[in-house]
Amino acid sequence: MSKRILAIDTSTEACSVAVLTQDNVYSEFDICPREHNQRVLPMVDKLLAQAQLKLNQIDAIAVGAGPGSFTGVRIATGIVQGLAYGAKLPVAPVSSLAAMAHSAFRQEQSQNIICAIDARMSEIYLGAFQVSKLGQIQQVIGEAVTAPVGALGSLSTDTDWAGVGTGWQTYQSELSAQINAKVSEQVVFPHAIDIAYLAQANENAWVEAEKISPSYLRNEVTWKKLPGKG
Repeated sequence: MSKRILAIDTSTEACSVAVLTQDNVYSEFDICPREHNQRVLPMVDKLLAQAQLKLNQIDAIAVGAGPGSFTGVRIATGIVQGLAYGAKLPVAPVSSLAAMAHSAFRQEQSQNIICAIDARMSEIYLGAFQVSKLGQIQQVIGEAVTAPVGALGSLSTDTDWAGVGTGWQTYQSELSAQINAKVSEQVVFPHAIDIAYLAQANENAWVEAEKISPSYLRNEVTWKKLPGKG
């Protein structure tokens, strides 16, 4: 029987929450820099109500563990630990980069995906993955923070790659000069739906709340002010 997962992600400018049950997916997603603290718990309450579940009826809480914004990753980690402690639930940390790769498969049927999040300071958070079916993902290269130039040198140029994430938007010329990837306009940020699927499929990675370890890759990231956002 499929496990019931509550998933939370605030690792980038986007804030998302999802509840995954055996039969349904409930989700909320918004791009709201600096508003994550105010938005997350109301999203959780709304989705649990839609799913007609109480928190203690969930099997695990999944969290977007980074890489991404230092502040955003820390917010999600703190909120998830608090919820998990209170309800005595295990926590499933999921890579934000892996979640984007899974999203590219779920939404666009891409199977070979290069994920790049703009890490500011002329760098990207980078990961490459193969996805074969929902919940099943394989890492092709280790996750790293790197300059865009030369970052893709270890990847096969014969593979039919898709590119996802804000790194492809900011550094498309530098990255496209190395590999001819089809850049997704739809998958730009991680989504809690994909974090939930990956957590549900990998119960062996569930840990006690105090044992979750955020993946910062670098100590600090500054928010980029988006047009129209405070």
